[in-house]
Amino acid sequence: MTLHVLDPSHELAVAGSQRAPRCDSLAGKTVGFISNGKEGTTAYFSHLGRILREEFGVADVRLQVKSNYSAPADRHIMEEVSQWHAVVSGLGD
Repeated sequence: MTLHVLDPSHELAVAGSQRAPRCDSLAGKTVGFISNGKEGTTAYFSHLGRILREEFGVADVRLQVKSNYSAPADRHIMEEVSQWHAVVSGLGD
């Protein structure tokens, strides 16, 4: 019996995309969270936001919740992301 293992990943790089430069420091910066909206994410991101403010000097923490947990982030969220210095995208169940 032969076992065939399939790799579902796509081997081509996404056209026109590149990683954003990393922040040297989070002090004075705006950090945004994109939540899938599932249970537990609001409390988690709230706690993480406090830590970022108190221990890393983050000036502002923003939370945006997607309208559909299984779809890409809504257009208005992606437009706001350009105003943030760092983004955390998270999910919860």
